[in-house]
Amino acid sequence: MYLVYVLYSDVGGCHYVGYTSNLPERMISHNEKGKGWTARWRPWRIIHTKEFSDKLEAMRYECWLKTGAGRDFIKQIVH
Repeated sequence: MYLVYVLYSDVGGCHYVGYTSNLPERMISHNEKGKGWTARWRPWRIIHTKEFSDKLEAMRYECWLKTGAGRDFIKQIVH
């Protein structure tokens, strides 16, 4: 099982899109570990998830969320 997720940071007013097979572990990574892009906008909260049985389908949906139409969809969730 793969989950595509959208995170939102109230601190930065920004979102992050990703996919994983272990969402609880990934959330710990975003909120407590690491030094990547997400580290500066902690804490993150989940605003959207969608489950897929196929990794390729999850990756396609993640890519779609990063398009103009996908960003518009995310804006509707946030507001």
